[in-house]
Amino acid sequence: MKIGGFLHDRLMSLLLHLFCMLMLSTFLLVTGTDSGVVSIILIVWAVGLCMLTAADYFRKRNQFRELEAIMEGLEQKYLIMECSPKPNSYVGRKIFGLFRLAEKSMIEAVSDAEAKQRDYREYIENWVHEIKVPITAVELICENNKSETSRKIRSQLAIIEGHVERTLYYARLDCIEKDFIIQETSLADIIKKALSKYRFLLTQNNVRIETENLDKSVYTDGKWVEFMLGQLLSNAVKYRTDSPVIHICAEESDGKTRLMVKDNGIGIPASELRRIFDKGFTGSNGRALGGSTGMGLYLCRKLAESLSVYWEADSRENEYTAISLCFPRPLSYDNER
Repeated sequence: MKIGGFLHDRLMSLLLHLFCMLMLSTFLLVTGTDSGVVSIILIVWAVGLCMLTAADYFRKRNQFRELEAIMEGLEQKYLIMECSPKPNSYVGRKIFGLFRLAEKSMIEAVSDAEAKQRDYREYIENWVHEIKVPITAVELICENNKSETSRKIRSQLAIIEGHVERTLYYARLDCIEKDFIIQETSLADIIKKALSKYRFLLTQNNVRIETENLDKSVYTDGKWVEFMLGQLLSNAVKYRTDSPVIHICAEESDGKTRLMVKDNGIGIPASELRRIFDKGFTGSNGRALGGSTGMGLYLCRKLAESLSVYWEADSRENEYTAISLCFPRPLSYDNER
């Protein structure tokens, strides 16, 4: 709280005091009061006014600092009135009461929004589980009736499963941390599960997989990393060339473990590279090929942020795209090594 702003708010009151001091001194001098007595009266008045003003300033400054400290400690800032002391002044109490009513309305609105969001999330989760039943049934039918047509159907089913999975994870995005299980996880195991899950899509599109140096462990949630890798594999297949190759490798350096997925696809224009993790960004390649939602890498970015993992992306048009997941290594892990 700046003293200049405080004095500006008190300007009319201070000017009124000065006017009254001037009028009183004029009256006393006209009525023959000794000028020394008048001076003493004015000095006492001025000193008293300064002391009262200073006391009021320090009192309000301390109150403001207390409110700032309360606000800083609150995760939900709109609950500030619940934790604030009630003012002593009549006007302050009236304003405080109005703000309490506004806060109550805000809390009710937030609670309603959270309830609707929770209901919607539960509906999406139930829908995802229900839609998996017919998808699995169609896969079994295709497996038992192998033909060129069934292979094409399974290829499209793999795409549908990817969309369904993204829908589920997007619905859970706001409460994703509740599902995390952070533990030491083998990168080789995660890669194996991701490749197995996308095996048919990779085989159907004649994608050659190369792996290197995956005997590393990281502290993370393997299920969510597997999902992120699945998005990278899916994108690599979608934006492939005639002889698609996906190279997956890991390395340790600078206190982190880097897992890189590199393909020899059509690449990403340099002007678009920094935007690939933005929500809804499809890019020129996505618009040209169609069917892109711009949500896959956005979900990956949000998940990575929650897991304290960060991304690195590099690409050159018509040559390659390399996207890396960087896992920080715990100090205890480095000390053990």
